[in-house]
Amino acid sequence: MSFVVAIDGPAGTGKGTVTKILSKKLKLINIDTGAMYRCVTLAMINENIQLDDLPKIEELLKNIKIELKNDKGNQVVLLNDKDVTKEIRSKEVTKLVSQVSSIKQVRLEMAGLQRKMAKDKDVIMEGRDIGTYVFPNAELKIYLDADVDERAKRRYKQNQEKGINMSYEEVLDNIKKRDENDKNKEIGALKIANDAIVIDTTNKSIDEVVKEIKGHVVKKKKQIKMVQKIYNVRSESTWKKIEHKIVKFILSGLYRIIFRVRITGEVPEEGSYIICANHINYLDAAGVVLLNKRKVQFVAKEDLFRYRLMNWLAHIFDIIPIKRNMQDMEAMKRCIKILKNGGILGIFPEGTRNGMEKNVKAKNGAAYMAIKTGTPIIPVGIHGKFKVFSKVYINFGEPVDLSRYKGEGKEAVDEATQLIMDKIVMLTKMED
Repeated sequence: MSFVVAIDGPAGTGKGTVTKILSKKLKLINIDTGAMYRCVTLAMINENIQLDDLPKIEELLKNIKIELKNDKGNQVVLLNDKDVTKEIRSKEVTKLVSQVSSIKQVRLEMAGLQRKMAKDKDVIMEGRDIGTYVFPNAELKIYLDADVDERAKRRYKQNQEKGINMSYEEVLDNIKKRDENDKNKEIGALKIANDAIVIDTTNKSIDEVVKEIKGHVVKKKKQIKMVQKIYNVRSESTWKKIEHKIVKFILSGLYRIIFRVRITGEVPEEGSYIICANHINYLDAAGVVLLNKRKVQFVAKEDLFRYRLMNWLAHIFDIIPIKRNMQDMEAMKRCIKILKNGGILGIFPEGTRNGMEKNVKAKNGAAYMAIKTGTPIIPVGIHGKFKVFSKVYINFGEPVDLSRYKGEGKEAVDEATQLIMDKIVMLTKMED
């Protein structure tokens, strides 16, 4: 599994310098995309290939070999096994590189090479379209920006240090032209990704920018680690089974005492079912899980797993985390697998607590899965105040077969959902 940090922005914003420093500090592989486009540009100049000569450009791309190596902390760029680290920064290359990188065939070839270089690695890449085109699903996207005059001053100073003879006016003119060209490219245009973090570096030092981005990287890695823990399925070890048995025995006893639970109906001893219940309290799902002889795996919002105790309990009882307000395919696959293996799935069609009171439209995911897998739904009505020593009623209805809705489309799924909700409402009114 890879971790990609994409840093985009116009020339002179400090992308290259910041990327090099961060790659060392965070032990990320630095893939210099700008150097790769400069290599193509230099190769075209050396072979006298014109910008509109597509057949020759395509032939060049088939045989070109670009390598980025590290020599005692310094990047070495090899073009067809020759060190061109300094040559690719020449005035001639600088004037043409933006136009070369706009050529569709070049863009596609380099983007493919960049993805290949980053596969299964933790990398940091800077360019113009890393977060929007090359890696639209990058774990972290940063967009660096700065005032154009400040950018020209930085690039002019950088060129002087490298022995590149260009006047400030030439540098400024090149940057303005490149900005315009980069923003209007057919493929890989310079723009800010919707989920990018924008940092204006005009009045910031390199150290300040590095510190800010490093903070975002560390935070993102922690978030990813947390999500991995949430979605990790704990194996059915002997210790887990012991934990499950002890915890369920203790909690079910406490639950019965505290809420004086009254249960009517039951879940059949065999076969797969989807339990659909109304949702009025954080603890109503616990009642269905703890007080049922068979194992019931409820679907719960991902946020619940972010608390250490709840995360531990959720993994003991194999609760399925789901990202709300989006199609969570991973959660859907786990749900279907449970049903195909003869298990019991628990879902709250309201999608939120007291959804019926709030007039929230019921979600049709349960009905959809029931129809798709041919699984009967058991409606459950829950009511009570969930206060200490108050009565709580959990009423199980008869299984509902939705097979008649199969192949009937979305309207049929909505109709099936309404049928289930009507049965749930009726069951909430039952008392002993």
